[in-house]
Amino acid sequence: MMREQESRPDKVVGPDGALLTREDLPSPNTRRWVARRKAAVVAAVTGGMLSPEEACARWDLSEEELDSWCQATAQHGVNALRTTALQRYRSTKS
Repeated sequence: MMREQESRPDKVVGPDGALLTREDLPSPNTRRWVARRKAAVVAAVTGGMLSPEEACARWDLSEEELDSWCQATAQHGVNALRTTALQRYRSTKS
């Protein structure tokens, strides 16, 4: 486990193109999730800085919630993380 953590990058490219470090991530006490904070978490997970399990534990997220953020970002970009855009980007599968 320790070796896996040692091989993780210290920095990843954030949603705005700037380098993102662990210090730039939202506080573990975050309860109000705006698109910018969600995007930072997604960038950290997809960039390998954090595992999905670490992210879920750190911010008390469900796996489904984090996965939905990652899918929305991959399919539609950061704007899909906005609460007001939720229905616009929501899957129409029955």
